[in-house]
Amino acid sequence: MYAEALGLLRSLIAIPSVSRDEGRAADCLQAFLAERGLDPQRHGNNLWCIAPGYDPSRPTLLLNAHIDTVRPVSGWVHDPFTPQLDVDGRLYGLGSNDDGASLVSLLQVFRYLSHSLQFDTQADSQHQSQSCPQPYPQSCPQHYNLIYLASCEEEVSGRGGIESVLPLLPPITFGLVGEPTGMQPAIAEKGLMVIDATAQGRSGHAARDEGDNAIYHALDDIQTVRALQLPRISPLLGPVKTTVTIVQAGTQHNVVPDRCTYVIDVRSNELYTNQELLQELQARLPHSQLQPRSTRLSSSSCPIDHPLVQRAIALGRTPFGSPTLSDQALMPFPSMKMGPGQSARSHTADEYIYPHEIEEAIKLYIRLLDGADIALPKVGD
Repeated sequence: MYAEALGLLRSLIAIPSVSRDEGRAADCLQAFLAERGLDPQRHGNNLWCIAPGYDPSRPTLLLNAHIDTVRPVSGWVHDPFTPQLDVDGRLYGLGSNDDGASLVSLLQVFRYLSHSLQFDTQADSQHQSQSCPQPYPQSCPQHYNLIYLASCEEEVSGRGGIESVLPLLPPITFGLVGEPTGMQPAIAEKGLMVIDATAQGRSGHAARDEGDNAIYHALDDIQTVRALQLPRISPLLGPVKTTVTIVQAGTQHNVVPDRCTYVIDVRSNELYTNQELLQELQARLPHSQLQPRSTRLSSSSCPIDHPLVQRAIALGRTPFGSPTLSDQALMPFPSMKMGPGQSARSHTADEYIYPHEIEEAIKLYIRLLDGADIALPKVGD
């Protein structure tokens, strides 16, 4: 399983798959799935498989990782599209860490667990042992449905990615999102809202006491953004973080600007909705009009007492809150982010993964999911 996963990862690294241009990589993955007897379905550049024996009365577990990458930054020493293994055991390549390692690991886990889902409805154990294709050992019967989804456009939070696929899938009970977390479970994740702010003034000649400088109005509000401390602080994610990242104003040196625009990057915790934060900011920034680009990328969280979280803890894992955004933001059901690699390697020159991290991830995912419960008990149970 590990060797095959590593071979697939090498193939995917060699195919550029920048967000919204993942077609060739999706073709490669689709062919891999079909060659192994799976029945991949496709919507745009998203691919998914539903394990045999789907039963609507059972809970459903989604295994998700993304196929797309960011553009290669300057500073690469290695060719970003040539998988290279160095003497220290690092496999270099764009997308190796974010998110190829999770993509191939979860696929192999899906294939492994799919066999036990198929056999769960068969009472004849002798028939089970005869039917189970090698090299897979027999796993526990699973009491849930299983879906594998390789999504696209994750790096740009595109509407053609997971958001377009979820309505086509059966109802999901829980999502396991593969992202580089060192195989530690992220049970909360900050959301994102990008706001375009505009401060208005009145133009005039800079040499005369005329006009109303929009930059000065914007500066008052920018200072408020810089010092902002909202009262609801998450034990996992900390406070909401607001950062001004772009400022633009003026046409020439001797004209008082009548308009100043700036961009606010808002990282929300699970204690605020993006709409609430928009209202809070507008009330505190009297000189600016605020226009969010989107409010759909919400913060997410999963209860610490969820059976899968508790199972991860029993396996020696430590839950934490993640500051980085993933497809979790678009999942309207409980989810947990956990995968091989390290977040600090993502979006960097000479991105890499250690192959042994993939091997360890496959083993740990199976220990986490094989025979697991994925739904919280109902009230009264």
